[in-house]
Amino acid sequence: MANFKELLVWQKSIDFVTDIYRATELFPKSEIYGLISQIRRAAASIPSNIAEGNSRRSKPDYLQFLKIARGSCAEIETPLTICKNLNLLNEESYLKLNQGIIEITKMLNGLINSLQ
Repeated sequence: MANFKELLVWQKSIDFVTDIYRATELFPKSEIYGLISQIRRAAASIPSNIAEGNSRRSKPDYLQFLKIARGSCAEIETPLTICKNLNLLNEESYLKLNQGIIEITKMLNGLINSLQ
């Protein structure tokens, strides 16, 4: 197994987390324990689970953590849509973030399939 830092999906998910933090910086402070917290935690969970699963050095464990990372991708879609509907994200930002989630999910699916 390659070191997780060499995985393109991990690198892209790190970039995605950075984009999420930047996108939520200007959200109202009233959302600090609501949407901001939920989106940031779910986003950070993606590369964290990729790294943890890879570090376990067990294929079944790795697969489980990759599936958890994929679940975090799905988790982000709902609050992102809510943010768009509340005009906390403009259409361009929403589409960029949503495209990032789609790309990372596809990469995770490919990695999962290659390990099964």
